[in-house]
Formats: sequence, structure tokens, C-alpha cells
Amino acid sequence: MTIRLEKPWRPLEEREVATLPAQLGVYQIAEPDGEVIRIGYAGGKSLFGLRGEIQRAAVTRQGKPGLFRCEVNMQYMSRYQELLMVHLAEHGRLPRENDERPDRIGRLSVR
Repeated sequence: MTIRLEKPWRPLEEREVATLPAQLGVYQIAEPDGEVIRIGYAGGKSLFGLRGEIQRAAVTRQGKPGLFRCEVNMQYMSRYQELLMVHLAEHGRLPRENDERPDRIGRLSVR
């Protein structure tokens, strides 16, 4: 098992998002070239779980093409923070649509 989210990318299209479960978990939204622009989660207060959160992200993009991938995970908050830490360690910054303060995110040592 790897710490990175390695599910395959899927097109951020209505028919694709409609197949998602209404479950808790984490997701990534990316540009068509694979650049991750948002890491998010579907928590206990998310209407329709992953499906609802990713649909909302698609609407925010206003029809621009994009990609998504997701992972059902009951420990969504820990996994979400873990994915943020991985991104920060690999890129030196958070995805552009994440507004968390980098100084409040734990650090991973990269060897």
C-alpha cells in the first residue's frame, strides 16, 4: 500500500461522477494534464458523499475539462491531511484551490 492516491484518473464529466457512491472518502481534482489543483474530502456533513462533493467541484469549474480520482475511506480526515502532506512534500506547496495554511500541516520526510 502506498501513501499516495494512485487510483486512475477519470474525466470530470456528469455521467462519470453520477456513478460514484454516496460514501465518505477523499478525492483529487486535476487539470487535463494531471496537475492536482484540489484535494478534498466527503465527510459526515457532505450531502451524497463523494458524488456530491465531486459534483460541486465540477460545477465550480464551469464546464472546463478536468480529471478526478477518489478513494472511499472512513478515516477521511486523517487521509485528507496525509494527502496534503504528501503534496506539500513533493511540490513544496499545496494545490492552488486548497486554502489551508501550510504551517498547520504536518511534514513528511522525503528520502
